[in-house]
Amino acid sequence: ENNISIGIGYVEYDRLLGKLFNSYSVIGPDGELAKHRKLHCFISPNLESGENYTVFELPNGRLCGILICYDNNIVENVRATALAGAEILIAPHQTGGCNSGSPQAMGLVDIEVWNNRLHAPEAIEAELKGDKGRGWLMRWLPARAHDNGLFVIFSNGIGWDDNEIRTGNSMVIDPYGRIIQETSHAGDALVTAELDFSIQTSSTGRRWLRARRPELYNSLIKKNANPETTRDVRFEHLNQDEI
Repeated sequence: ENNISIGIGYVEYDRLLGKLFNSYSVIGPDGELAKHRKLHCFISPNLESGENYTVFELPNGRLCGILICYDNNIVENVRATALAGAEILIAPHQTGGCNSGSPQAMGLVDIEVWNNRLHAPEAIEAELKGDKGRGWLMRWLPARAHDNGLFVIFSNGIGWDDNEIRTGNSMVIDPYGRIIQETSHAGDALVTAELDFSIQTSSTGRRWLRARRPELYNSLIKKNANPETTRDVRFEHLNQDEI
């Protein structure tokens, strides 16, 4: 009706495989354009991880990739998506305010601060913008855009997620790692931005892609001596009954 494309995340059941996936589909005016299965699932042992990168063409002709949440933490995934031709990266998340195994990353948002957000908005704003939320994102997210010359569309949940508080801060980032538009609202919000593709070809990241020397990168595809699952790594600091 509105001649737009929309994205939606969901739990997918593949009847042929008999498996569940954390998936994200983009639907255009004429139907589904693409579906991505999260590559690094960890939240439930019942969810399988996907095996493929996803790059597709939007109705306007632009090439778009999808990486879900933790997929974006692994730098090789974003680089591979850019090398597959993506100009835009859709990056849906459910992050911030996490009980992280890295002591200097994130941390839990005080539940009472969230519950009192209408009466003490400055307190929750400090949490959302601080190192539990936006501050943590700024350490790595703009670099994914800059280093690969991508427009990044970062969406994130806000508020309750099981027993933790997610920190929102949805934003659109340009190929130089600059934030075009964002929100720090402690509630549902819509972020819109116009993308200027004329700046992309000569962006730093796109030039760096052309200067790569793949013959040097064999170590990137060697298997770990002691391989661990994403779930093992993500929850290594927790007891089994805490997961």
